[in-house]
Amino acid sequence: MLLAVLEKRAGFRLGVKDVFLNIAGGLKVADPAIDLAIISAVLSSNLDIPIPANACFSGEVGLSGEIRPVARIEQRIREASKMGFKKIYISKFNKFSELKGVNIEVVQVAKIEHLVRSLFS
Repeated sequence: MLLAVLEKRAGFRLGVKDVFLNIAGGLKVADPAIDLAIISAVLSSNLDIPIPANACFSGEVGLSGEIRPVARIEQRIREASKMGFKKIYISKFNKFSELKGVNIEVVQVAKIEHLVRSLFS
């Protein structure tokens, strides 16, 4: 579904390519917040531009290309900061209060197009 959204909403032609996704260690993920990380990885490979090692992602991707908010965003931001990430991409529609003592830049994106511009420009 994510590949179809990237084709339809962001104009990337992925239907003619083989796309494989491997989550290390055989981890099973049921949390839709991983969607944003997956599409970022696919776009990085397609554009041949690496994602900065200090960036992380937390957001669900909808069929119209919107980045949907996810639950417990403040906890996710805090954990990302504790793990040493310097930037986290989340939905523009996530509401969170000022996080004291957290050393991480929060980048809010509303649509896939905004993510592409912010991440790869």
